Amino acid sequence: MEFKIESFAGTGSAARAGIITTDHGQIETPIFMPVGTLGSVKGVHTRELRHDIGAQIILGNTYHLYLRPGTEILRKAGGLHKFNGWDRPILTDSGGFQVFSLSSNRKLTEEGAHFRSHIDGSRHLFTPENVVDIERIIGADIMMALDECPPGTSDYKYARKSLDLTRRWLDRGWKRYNDTEGLYGYRQAYFPIVQGCTYPELRREAARHVASLGADGNAIGGLAVGEPAEVMYEMIEVVNDILPSDRPRYLMGVGTPINILEGIDRGVDMFDCVMPTRNGRNGMLFTPEGTMNLRNLKWADDFSPIWADSDCWVDQVYSRAYLRHLFISQELLAMQIASIHNLHFYLWLVREARRHIFAGDFKSWKEEMVQKLGRRL
Repeated sequence: MEFKIESFAGTGSAARAGIITTDHGQIETPIFMPVGTLGSVKGVHTRELRHDIGAQIILGNTYHLYLRPGTEILRKAGGLHKFNGWDRPILTDSGGFQVFSLSSNRKLTEEGAHFRSHIDGSRHLFTPENVVDIERIIGADIMMALDECPPGTSDYKYARKSLDLTRRWLDRGWKRYNDTEGLYGYRQAYFPIVQGCTYPELRREAARHVASLGADGNAIGGLAVGEPAEVMYEMIEVVNDILPSDRPRYLMGVGTPINILEGIDRGVDMFDCVMPTRNGRNGMLFTPEGTMNLRNLKWADDFSPIWADSDCWVDQVYSRAYLRHLFISQELLAMQIASIHNLHFYLWLVREARRHIFAGDFKSWKEEMVQKLGRRL
């Protein structure tokens, strides 16, 4: 994997625009990555991801894919790219966050994370080594290290203990990665994850260790898990002061359109979040002028396009009134239209950020957009 920075935003911002090159194609940064937990982005066809949304890379989830369809099926298929028909880059998380969310059904030990399946209650173990093996079978272009994601409200004692465990797991996973090769004839990158909760000294310690490995890229985890937004932004700045500037930086699981712009401003290159599809399925639409709740009565006779200036066909063909009607009627098409719209908007937003980085006016544009994006229409 290669990363080339093409432009910097200039004075007052750490934003940059670049290109990540993988064996499955290039990714223009900053980038938003649609989440395809089970190998599919909910309610969205591969064709729509490519042509209507403009996705350059999608995510798969190691925990869920390990349980269903399972590694045997994925290996027989030739990896996730062959299994789901997506021929562009894929990133897989390590499953650490999903195990973290199963707090009542998991136990963390030095060996790894013991957990029960949410499907049938069966017992399983994720270790730093077997997670690398699973991600090799899935065949993602970018694989994430196994870590523990502590709650944003963790006290220092727990955060310290958690970070020490994550570091030991990382060293084991990094060794396994370097001792193995991909199964399908192309190279896979491995991103370590910086943890440390909301404690600057722990974040700095973790960032220095992660930077010392010289990985193809690095990630920032454990944010947007309960801490205030301003604390999240502070932690990003602390970490990015240390992570190497010539490698892509991935802020995991974040977030709102405002979060993304603030992350870009602080030097983050890659983002993912379930918000555009999950909120879309519940009737919330993101637009350049703010958010809309399509279930509200005010849209019942609004026959204007969903987003008049959009170049995505669903925004032009369907009116706000019609989409509201579909939601109120509980038609499945409503969720599909909203998901396509929201994902297209998120990709539009990062493309616009990239354009303004090249133009040299990113900072002023970002500040104007943040004001608009915070509105409820």
